[in-house]
Order: sequence, then C-alpha cells, then structure tokens
Amino acid sequence: MLKRYSIRNYNFRLIIYLIALTVLGILVIGSAKEGNNQTKQILGLVLGLASMIAVSLIDYSFILRFVWIFYAVDIAILTAVIAGFGEDSHGATRWIEIAGIQYQPSEMSKIILILFFAAFLQKNREKINTLKILVAYAVLAGIPLFLVLEEPDLSTTIVTALICLALLFIGGLSYKIVLGGLAVAIPSFFVVLYMIASNPGEPNALEGYQNIRILAWLYPELYPQQALQTQNSIMAIGSGQLGGKGLYNTDVTSIKSGGFISEAHTDFIFTVVGEELGFIGSALIVILMLLIAVECLLIAGKAKDLSGKLICCGMASLIAFQSFVNICVVTGLFPNTGVTLPFVSYGLTSLVTNFAGMGFVLNVGLQPRKYGTGEIT
Repeated sequence: MLKRYSIRNYNFRLIIYLIALTVLGILVIGSAKEGNNQTKQILGLVLGLASMIAVSLIDYSFILRFVWIFYAVDIAILTAVIAGFGEDSHGATRWIEIAGIQYQPSEMSKIILILFFAAFLQKNREKINTLKILVAYAVLAGIPLFLVLEEPDLSTTIVTALICLALLFIGGLSYKIVLGGLAVAIPSFFVVLYMIASNPGEPNALEGYQNIRILAWLYPELYPQQALQTQNSIMAIGSGQLGGKGLYNTDVTSIKSGGFISEAHTDFIFTVVGEELGFIGSALIVILMLLIAVECLLIAGKAKDLSGKLICCGMASLIAFQSFVNICVVTGLFPNTGVTLPFVSYGLTSLVTNFAGMGFVLNVGLQPRKYGTGEIT
C-alpha cells in the first residue's frame, strides 16, 4: 500500500498552482458574500491539502483493487439522496447528512467514477471496442448519471458524462465509433434545441425549468425575468474592465454589492472575479486552470500503466469541462446551470474531493514509467 518514493518525482508545480487558485478563490469568496464562508473555505483548503498529501502517498494500484466497493457505496448514497434522505435546497435534493456532516454526493461521485473506470478500462483494454464492453460501460456509467439527474442536477450530469466519455476515448475507443457517435449526437443536439425554441409550450424530455432556461438563453428579451441573472453577470464582468473595481469594494455601481447576482459565492463566483479583479484577474484564473489541466496531462504521459494515465486524464477532464461550463454560463455562452468553478467556488465537499482527486494524480507521478521497459500496458 505504501511505497518508498523519490522526492524528485513529486510534482510541486501542481501543488503551487492548486494553492494559488484556491487562495484566489478564498479572497473572492470573502468579497462575494458576508459571513463565515471565507473561514470555512480556509478550513476546506487545510483539509483538502491534508487529504491530497495523504492520498498521494498511497499506491493508486492498491486503491483500484476496491473500486467495486467504492462504486457500490456511491450508488447507495446517491440512491439515498433521492429516496428521501437528502436535504432540499432551491427545489433540488443534492445534499445528505452523515454523522453530522453535510456533503454533496455527486461531487464525490465524479472522483469515484474516474477511479472505477480507470480500473475497468485497464482490465478490459483489449476488448474496449467490443459490443459487450461498450454496453457494460454505458450501463455502469448510466446508473449514477441517472441518479444525479433525478436530484435533479442536469449540469453535473452533463459534466460527469463528458468525463466518462473522455475516459472511454483515452482508453482506446475506436475513432470510427467516435466519429459515428459525433455524427449522431451533434445533429441530435441541434434538433432538440430547435424543437425547444420552436415549440416552447410543447412537452419534451426536459423539465419545465430547464426549458425556460434554454429559452431565456436564446431569447433573453422575451424572458427578461429568467434572463436577468445572466444579463447582470455579463454587465458585472464587463464593468470590471482591465483591472477591476477591487476586492471588498462597496462602490454604488457594483452589481455584486447591489445584490443583483444570486449565488455570487458559488455558481457565479467568476462574475465577482470579473467585476472586482477585471480582465487580469479573470485571465489569471483561466491560466491557472489551464496549467493544472496541463500538469495532469504531463503526468499522464509518464504514467506506468493505463489506469494511471486514465486517472490523470480524468482529473484533467474534470477541471477542463467543469471550468468551461461554469465560465460559459456566467458569460452567457451557455444556458444558466448550477455548476461550480473548481477550487474557486465556495463548497467544502467540492474543494476537499477535488484535492483528494489531485492526490491520486500526484501518486501516479510518483510512480513514473521506466523508459525502455515497453509501452503502457
């Protein structure tokens, strides 16, 4: 379980990027909302770093032996959330309390699924393009995705699905299957979008509030109340210009200070970054996200086996996809959803679990492939 590692293989650059991004998030959270959220986020940073370091010293190959147990526990907790044991907030049941600690199971589910499918694809790497394995993969991914969707949490479902698809592709999925899937998925997406836009009152696969959010995104002038949050967000980011208005400002022209942005410390944290730190602060956040994802991919390139490579690529996908969706939402490029900005938005569950996930990446880096011993197996 524990091995003797070489300190020169420990990726301190990745740790520095993670701490820098989280500290920026803590500063902005303190400005976004009064109260003890900033103190809690500092605690989350301490707990996250501790969990990351602890996980980084445990051989990931040992952890992967127990992925079926992790998967079963994940399904059980997600089921408990929608079965009446979860805590309701803003019309959705996404939280659960265990031993006095409240957390969001869907955040932990992302990390568990990355580990689970890393082990699954490692074991079935020679048969990945067979119908049996593809069906099994779809079923195993579909169960937790369905449970998260039922909370309801469409945005997290989409992000998690993208991570699962990225793992499948990196695991060796045939380009023919990929191109065939894209040839069906892309036109289908635009057809569904057209049907919603053309027949707003007609029933479809989406919930009512999801239809309204899409319509408000397409036609903000027709749905001013529903589009107000996004429009305020765009104005706030634009008003920050190059250098921003400054953290903790009480400027009467501040959209954040005026209370025109709800969930400013969570889903719309990037709005506060844009208004108070300007283009420079926003660009810094994006650059740090990019550097973290790139470091994960660089470690993946040196992984000793396919499972290690998939763990790193899975975490890179999580950071990239979730950040992309969040920033697109607050800038009006995507419909309004409830997805947070990794390491920046307030939330102890998200922060600690993401740090733990990075601990697995660091452990992969501590066991690099020895060149001259062959390809990744």
